[in-house]
Amino acid sequence: MDLNEIEADAQDQDRGRDFDLLDPVTGKATGITLRIAGPDSATQARARVQMVDDLAEAADDDGRVSAAAREKARLNCLARCVLGWQVTEDGQPVPFTHANVLRLLKAAAWVQAQIDGFASDRAAFRGRG
Repeated sequence: MDLNEIEADAQDQDRGRDFDLLDPVTGKATGITLRIAGPDSATQARARVQMVDDLAEAADDDGRVSAAAREKARLNCLARCVLGWQVTEDGQPVPFTHANVLRLLKAAAWVQAQIDGFASDRAAFRGRG
């Protein structure tokens, strides 16, 4: 692998990959598909930088950040890694917005775990478009 290949891989990861959210018990597809940016993408880099800014802004005079503020920053960072989706509610498409991605992430810890796991899995982003 040379430098050009590494740079091309990082750029490709900005296009994201589709990820099917799975039922945590049965392992069957839920019908929810998310387009997620890869771990080496500029999208994820920007999300991490924004999280650091969010944490700095949330710090008190002594530099402490509450657990609630840390969790909010973490979820916002993860939400920024989602580039698009196919989600329905009552048979209707749910608009893709940051607020709605946060709503999905807050729905259950297993949702967060699956999305975070996929977003950090370099193998899931290697060699596919």
